[in-house]
Amino acid sequence: MATVSPDIEERLTRDPPRVAYLSTCTDDRPHVAPVWYHYEDGEIEIVTTGRKLANLRANPRVSLAVSAETGGVPEWTVTLRGTATVVDDAAETAEANARINRRYGVAEDAWSENVLVRIAVGSASLRTY
Repeated sequence: MATVSPDIEERLTRDPPRVAYLSTCTDDRPHVAPVWYHYEDGEIEIVTTGRKLANLRANPRVSLAVSAETGGVPEWTVTLRGTATVVDDAAETAEANARINRRYGVAEDAWSENVLVRIAVGSASLRTY
């Protein structure tokens, strides 16, 4: 797991919460989708299902991008690369789902059919504009 700079950590955890764009791979082609996330100590948690989950089970290498903009003008972008682990544990998934949903202001049990995925950050970079 990579050491993530305090500046990057602050951008990943500040309010308002941002959407991360998760890139997985299917049939040697990228698949990018927005996800809510929780970041802590060099690890990203997401809860997901469908195509993203199937892609992660087949190939755990991922990248994520989180950015801020004002009026369409970018301010900063954090890019993360890492390895995903699917956690097939109902209790851990429920806890992570509640944690993420609280952050984004929705009911803690919303999207309870999703599965927990933990992403160990291998590299992290920040670009400011």
